Parts: sequence; C-alpha cells; structure tokens
Amino acid sequence: MSLSDEHLSRVRRICAAMPESTEKLSHGEPTFFVRKRVFAMFSNNHHNDGHIAVLVPAAPGHQAELIETEPKTYFMPKYVGSAGWVGIELDQIDDEALACHIHDAWKIVNGRGRSRGRSA
Repeated sequence: MSLSDEHLSRVRRICAAMPESTEKLSHGEPTFFVRKRVFAMFSNNHHNDGHIAVLVPAAPGHQAELIETEPKTYFMPKYVGSAGWVGIELDQIDDEALACHIHDAWKIVNGRGRSRGRSA
C-alpha cells in the first residue's frame, strides 16, 4: 500500500463515520458528500501541486488563522481556497485532529455550523 493509499484510507474511515456520508469521484479525486453537498475532497498531488491532502471548508476566519499558525500543515488550496476551504497536509496531522476538521466540515456543509470547543 502506497503512502497516498494509506492517507486515503484514513480520510475514508473518518468520512464514512459521518451520518449520510457518500463517496464518489469528482474532478478525478475521491470526494465526500452529505446530501449531495461536498464536505471533504482527497487530493493526491492534484495537477502536480505536491500535496497529499484533504480539502475541507473552514468556519469564517478560521482558514487564515490555521494557515498563519501552522503553515506546514495547512494551505490555501487552488480553486476552493477563495471560498474559505483549507488544505490539510495528511502527513502533518494526527487522526484525532483530522477527524475534528472533517467533523466540523460536515457540520458546516450540513447546515449545522461549526462545533464549539473543537480546534486542531
């Protein structure tokens, strides 16, 4: 199993635990949906950008804070970064923190806002 396969397995396991989560390919990458809305996208060196990451929406203002405080872990992804999404380098984050980000993204997309007291 390659490193990217291991990271995808982590993301799949966490996303599958979210209620009503489904997975399908979108833009050539495994993408995770709740009620037809994307809450996480796996990125395996997409367009040769050098990232093995997951892309998730962040609460307003949280994207800039994450990127500024931990630039080795978080980045502004192309295309969706301008909409407040954040890229998370999967080799720089543990499962617990990753699960918090994915859970928060699921809540944002599912219309339930950002959870209180959760941060990476």
